Amino acid sequence: MKTIIAAYSGVLRGTGSSILSALQDLFWLSKSKVEKQLQIISVLQWVLTFLIMGIACTLILMYILCTDCWAIAALYLAWLVFDWNTPKKGGRRSQWVRNWAIWRYFRDYFPIRLVKTHNLLTTRNYIFGYHPHGIMGLGAFCNFSTEATGVSQKFPGIRPYLATLAGNFRMPILRDYLMSGGICPVNRDSIDYILSKNGSGNAIIIVVGGAAESLNCTPGKNSVTLRNRKGFVKLALRHGADLVPVYSFGENEVYKQVIFEEGSWGRWVQKKFQKHIGFAPCIFHGRGLFSSNTWGLLPYSKPITTVVGEPITIPKIDNPSQKEVDFYHSVYVDSLIKLFDKYKGRFGLPETEVLEVN
Repeated sequence: MKTIIAAYSGVLRGTGSSILSALQDLFWLSKSKVEKQLQIISVLQWVLTFLIMGIACTLILMYILCTDCWAIAALYLAWLVFDWNTPKKGGRRSQWVRNWAIWRYFRDYFPIRLVKTHNLLTTRNYIFGYHPHGIMGLGAFCNFSTEATGVSQKFPGIRPYLATLAGNFRMPILRDYLMSGGICPVNRDSIDYILSKNGSGNAIIIVVGGAAESLNCTPGKNSVTLRNRKGFVKLALRHGADLVPVYSFGENEVYKQVIFEEGSWGRWVQKKFQKHIGFAPCIFHGRGLFSSNTWGLLPYSKPITTVVGEPITIPKIDNPSQKEVDFYHSVYVDSLIKLFDKYKGRFGLPETEVLEVN
């Protein structure tokens, strides 16, 4: 009888251990799934912010003005008038927002990584040239408008400002959201203020290729629109701000785009939008919300590695000549190509790959 009881107890213990083990496996599986869903949600909210938040907030504000809660909208509009020039004066960044946990999930979805190659002096100001634009500049946003990849730890004492279309700062609510991440308008007033009236240790990140470059981004293609983009070099010379080439490997891999050939009606429409509105509409797709095998707005989870190159020392020249601008522009182009060639093999590209500079 004792033998039977002992055997039965052993069975129960074994069964209990098996159940506990199964529950532990289920717990860890669930945690993995939850983290994946949080990553998807974090990326989805940014995609929707990029595409529709400005228009949606404007429409909602107009609707509230027509309801019994009109006073709330009126107070915000009054604040908007008072605060209108803040984006041009360095904005209003929030370390709390930049450190949100949601940005870490955003980072891990791809994943996105920031690589430092050289130290930056806090006694200097900098203009980072970010390449390529991609569809949404996801690497630029994650690396420089959040702390998810540790930009403040990698470059202590440096304050990054990601420059984007000035039109975004005319949109209610969206402007405040962008400023909280340290995003500023990419116009002369804003850049002049940061580089001349905000002390040293500032780094303005300019996506040099802009909307024109986004029209040509497609997986497997490494090309930048840079040959005739010299305004950022002139700004650097006027303020004596060092130029820093930055290349983001994988930025073009996260979306697939329909490329219209030069001279086609599609390219004509895109260029008209770019000229008059400031951005170029693209026909693109990523993966679906519930499956990577369907089409949707979510980017594909492909690695994005952003490499920050060696700073180019720039002298301060109040009125640089075209010859001086051309010289430092050529130095910058050469530095970007060298940066690409040095790191391309480490991030999955063949040694024969050539950076196309247009």
